[in-house]
Amino acid sequence: MLKTFSAAAVLLGASLAAAAQPAFVSYDSAAKTFRLDGGGASYVFGVNSRGELQQLYWGGRLGATDTFPQAAPLPEWASFDSSYNNTPQEYAGWGAGLFAEPALKVTFADGNRDLVLHYASHTVKANGFDVVLKDVKRKVAVTLHYSVDPESGILARWATIENGEALPVTVEQAAAAAWALPPAHYTLNYLTGRWAGEWTLNQEAVRQGARVIESRRGSTGHQANPWFAIAAGEPEEEQGEVWFGALAWSGSWRITVEQDQLDHVRVTGGFNPFDFGYVLHPGQTLETPVFYGGYSANGMGGASRLLHHFELAHVLPRTAATEGQPLPRPRPVIYNSWEATEFAVTEAGQMELAEKAAALGIDRFVMDDGWFGQRKDDHAGLGDWYVNKEKFPNGLKPLIDKVHALGMDFGLWVEPEMVNPNSDLYRKHPEWVLNFPLRPRTEQRNQMILNLARPDVRAYVLGFLDKLLTENDIAFLKWDYNRNWSEPGWDQLAPAEQKKVYVEFTRNLYAILAELRHRHPKVEIESCSGGGGRVDLGILRYTDEVWPSDNTDPFDRLTMQDGFTYAYTPQVMMAWVTDSPHWLNKRTTTLTYRMLSSMQGSLGIGANISKWSAEEAATVKRLIAAYHEVQPTIVEGDLYRLISPQDGSEFSATQTVRADKGQSVVFAFIHSTQEKRGFPRLKLKGLDPAAQYTISPIEGKALAGSPAVASGAWWMNHGLEMDADFRGDFQAAAFRLDRK
Repeated sequence: MLKTFSAAAVLLGASLAAAAQPAFVSYDSAAKTFRLDGGGASYVFGVNSRGELQQLYWGGRLGATDTFPQAAPLPEWASFDSSYNNTPQEYAGWGAGLFAEPALKVTFADGNRDLVLHYASHTVKANGFDVVLKDVKRKVAVTLHYSVDPESGILARWATIENGEALPVTVEQAAAAAWALPPAHYTLNYLTGRWAGEWTLNQEAVRQGARVIESRRGSTGHQANPWFAIAAGEPEEEQGEVWFGALAWSGSWRITVEQDQLDHVRVTGGFNPFDFGYVLHPGQTLETPVFYGGYSANGMGGASRLLHHFELAHVLPRTAATEGQPLPRPRPVIYNSWEATEFAVTEAGQMELAEKAAALGIDRFVMDDGWFGQRKDDHAGLGDWYVNKEKFPNGLKPLIDKVHALGMDFGLWVEPEMVNPNSDLYRKHPEWVLNFPLRPRTEQRNQMILNLARPDVRAYVLGFLDKLLTENDIAFLKWDYNRNWSEPGWDQLAPAEQKKVYVEFTRNLYAILAELRHRHPKVEIESCSGGGGRVDLGILRYTDEVWPSDNTDPFDRLTMQDGFTYAYTPQVMMAWVTDSPHWLNKRTTTLTYRMLSSMQGSLGIGANISKWSAEEAATVKRLIAAYHEVQPTIVEGDLYRLISPQDGSEFSATQTVRADKGQSVVFAFIHSTQEKRGFPRLKLKGLDPAAQYTISPIEGKALAGSPAVASGAWWMNHGLEMDADFRGDFQAAAFRLDRK
């Protein structure tokens, strides 16, 4: 379920490495307290006098000799809130008068729904614990799994629920973990959006009651992302305490942030209990997703940098090309053919585009939708994964050979979980889609969802993907998923069992991805769902990159990419350069502005390059070459958000610093300037103050008022002063600093 943490396998930014200490895991048998230390954080919980598992501390790293007394339950508050309800438990069952959000709620075969979990035993593991809780009367056990990352102090927590009864038990609500904070003034940060408008950062005071962040859609969803950050007081970018978490689950999920009547804050997250019911037969278990949680004393920026490094080191998959390396390699610069051809792909047309892409310095050529079945538009063909002979008379090999001869590898678009009613597959197997018998079957984008929870559907999807990759030299799959669930029935099972579909669908998705990676270890995969509809730390265990949004407008992307980086590393953030005026906003921007906007993440080109002039092609070729030189710094370094594009800001700027502080890259953007006011001076971050750095433009004029060479202390204290002519609408510049 969780990768082993290895300090030797991690390359971290200097800011993180400096704080890193060995992981420390201890159990105090006299006080019955558990303690986990990693990086700059400590987490402590214990068994209280009633036998409940109670959280005691989560925050900055404590001294090695510091100890805690045995946990003491919080007192009753009048007769309306019992001590059981008031005490912050690590994993509370719904019972004994609990009114706060439970971690686990079940119904026994006899109708009993009371569940009170007490400590039974524990085992010390490498960098963590397994702690067993049992109900006070019935044979239901929960094993809580804890693992701490030595470098970042990020905790991984999840639970395994076991039915030891002689009859079935229905799990109606199951969290991965619950986190708690003491009374204080806090600000909650979370990400919401919609199609073409993902990654909106919301910031609001935590107040009494509950803020529910969730998806009921069968997948992660554009509308909310399973990440949170809670700042002490008002959130600041580079200072202040921040507690943060991310749920590793790609199905329906829920995170509840709750301030109780005594002002304690609890965060509970896991499977979404809406329409949920998982029947456990005697001896069966249910394992929850992993809920990661971390702490930073260095503000929102510090929290995101910890999370970025953790994702690179412990979440993202390794391929045959990267095995043994400390981090996954930077993503290839791709060209995708969608905007040039849409569904009208042909062998000759794709070869012509491939030639133009290779001339730009592209690493990977990706053919998008339209190559399979009777796929002339989005009304037909999904589910029929054979090569269209009219478009590719000799299969895909001639095109792939051409791409390879041009010095690029080849990628392909697929949408494995979907089916059009107008397809051979649906005509043969209409029962394979999510549906309730004798009820309407909702179509969206003229397609329905295959019920991947079914073993036969899982075998079919794995089979055709394996065949496709075996018969063709394909380096990359763009795995799309273009609608949300409806009619989530599974009539193969008894009525009481059918709600398992929410778990088994996602489990089978992960299993297919894992098996494909095992059989084809050199293949890389992108998670795409009409943009940011399936981005989470669950899918990122099996995929190498994600598609943040179908909206590639370079100005809109500044805000979306800013929001994205609070939760996810720029390494996985695909950012395309597309045509202008942009199809969504009809906004006209320069090619340079579009390139620099996208160069803040993993760069791709999605424009119709057949229409580019020789001058435009030369500009892109030059900037791709410049990007290749600094890409590891951009996607793996420490990110500093110098000026936020949020809330209608006229300016924005980011800086990344390589782990050894030997290089830094700065991007600066103008929405519009007024009254001859210039760009603000940028005080840089994260450099070695004693080192000398040479600054040179990647794109933009030489700097006025700034020396060509200066110390890190100069750049951080005096700052970088832009040229006086850096004004106007939708302007952009980028610079690199290299240590002498």
